[in-house]
Amino acid sequence: MPAAPAPGSRLRLTALLAPPLLWLTLAYLGSLAVLLLSAFWATDSFTSDVVHTWNTDNFHELLTTPVYRTIALRTLSIAAAVTVIDALLALPMAFFMARVAGRRWRRPLVVAVLTPLWAGYLVKAYAWRVMLGEDGIVAAALAPFGLHGPGYGTTAVVIVLAYLWLPYMILPVYAALERLPERTLEASADLGAGAWRTLRSVVLPAVRPAVLAGSVFTFSLSLGDYLTVQIVGGKTQLLGNVIAAQVTLDLPMAAALSAVPVVLIVCYLAAVRRAGALDSL
Repeated sequence: MPAAPAPGSRLRLTALLAPPLLWLTLAYLGSLAVLLLSAFWATDSFTSDVVHTWNTDNFHELLTTPVYRTIALRTLSIAAAVTVIDALLALPMAFFMARVAGRRWRRPLVVAVLTPLWAGYLVKAYAWRVMLGEDGIVAAALAPFGLHGPGYGTTAVVIVLAYLWLPYMILPVYAALERLPERTLEASADLGAGAWRTLRSVVLPAVRPAVLAGSVFTFSLSLGDYLTVQIVGGKTQLLGNVIAAQVTLDLPMAAALSAVPVVLIVCYLAAVRRAGALDSL
């Protein structure tokens, strides 16, 4: 049996981990608790000041107002669509990087995947705004086929978010495929399985936790994003930009709206945890 760590080692480890854990507790969990607590306050309709009176009116309005339900469902569907698109794009790209490309090319390909993350968020979003505009490169490329570009709206939001978060899906899938033993694929071929059977029965089960791990990023980041919809969303309303608009008008209502993505993300994390996805993060 391995020897138990010495008391001095445990003390040094505790002293090392205590400051970041304390900072996490106070800065993140503490601020989140205050945010959720403020959802039970009210706003004076005359002065617009926050009144520290305990009530559940904000949550009642949130649950009974159809427009809020529509916005929540739209946000959820966009986050799910972005996650599915990124998974479909990441699987072949990661497979090529890990299994088809030569070893000397794998590191440059990983760098190429990471390169977009080095550019600023706003730079990339506004670049897509230019490309998706009426005179943009997307419309020009589709014009010879008699087609029109998506313009600004829900489709543009899905396209831009899928582009922004794609590296977060590729990297865990690539890592899972790189760890997949070569003899497993050889054994599948020796047993007579074709390429598609190997993909379905060997590769996909092996990378499923990695795909779910990547989906944690794509889903949660899409669920809380509000800048992309302001830049390319046109008249589209999502939870993020509705919350941002409510902050200056009705802070308690903005806090109640903020509870929706928090609950959705917690439920999603609980679901993927059962599949072992968090072990691949």
